[in-house]
Amino acid sequence: MAAEKASRLLSLNGLFPVYKRPGVTSAQTLNDLKSRLLREAGLKEFTKRKKQTLKIGHGGTLDSTASGLLVVGVGDGTKKLGAMLTGSKKYITTGQLGKATDTLDASGTVTQEKPYDHITREELEKALERFTGNILQVPPLFSALKKNGKRLSCLVRSGAEVEEKPARPVVVYSLTLTDFRPPLFTLCVECGGGFYVRSLIRDIGEALSSCASVNDLIRTKQGPFTLDDDTLREDRWDLEHVARALQTYAPPPEQASKRLKTEEDGAPAVQS
Repeated sequence: MAAEKASRLLSLNGLFPVYKRPGVTSAQTLNDLKSRLLREAGLKEFTKRKKQTLKIGHGGTLDSTASGLLVVGVGDGTKKLGAMLTGSKKYITTGQLGKATDTLDASGTVTQEKPYDHITREELEKALERFTGNILQVPPLFSALKKNGKRLSCLVRSGAEVEEKPARPVVVYSLTLTDFRPPLFTLCVECGGGFYVRSLIRDIGEALSSCASVNDLIRTKQGPFTLDDDTLREDRWDLEHVARALQTYAPPPEQASKRLKTEEDGAPAVQS
C-alpha cells in the first residue's frame, strides 16, 4: 500500500487550487501541503533542490495576513505556474481610512493618522476612476521583491536602509466599491500580474487627502481558478483529494494537444 501511494504521488502532474488561511505565508502553506503528501506516501524529502522527492510550487505569493486562493503546481505542472503570475486575478479587500502603517496593512506599525470625515461615498467612487485601466504603481517595501538576491521585507525588518522600487506599469481591469462604512470600505478588484492591493489602498487614501491601509484581503480568482467548493481546504490536503482536483482542472485532450504542439514549435504555451 505504501509503495502504491508513493508511486501515485510521484506520478501527479498539473495545477490545482488550495485555500491559504490568514496568518501563514504562502511558502509555509506549500510546505505544509507537501509534508502531508510525502508523509502519507511514506516518503522523505531531500534537502537539495535539484533532487527534490516531489516537485511542487505555487503560482503567486499571497501576503501572510491575506487569505484565499493559492494555485499549486505539482510535477510537470510547475512549468505552467508562470502563466499564473502574469494572468488575471480578483480580490476582495477592506481598507481603513485615516490610518497608515509601515506594511500598508493591519499587521504593521501605525505611521500616520489623518482625518477622514470629509470623505463621502461619491468622492471615493470618483477617486477609483483614477486607478482603473493602465496605471503606474509603487510596490510596497514589505514585499517579496528582491534587492541583491534578498527580499525587501527581510532587508527592512533587519534594519537595512531600503529605497522604494520605482513606479511600474500595472493594469486594473475593474474596481468596484461594494460597501462604505467609514472608516472602512470594501472593494472588488480585478487586476493583472505584479499588482499590489496594499499599494492601491495606500494610493486611494492619499488621493482623498487622507491615508489608508488594508484591513482584510482575500484572493478569489487567479487565472481559470476560483475560490469555490473545489478549492482544497486543509482538511482535504491528502493524496486522494489532490488527485481528484487535478482531474477536475485537467485541460480537455484537444486543448492539451494544441498546447503540446505550441510548446514543440518553440512558442510559449497559451492558457485560455
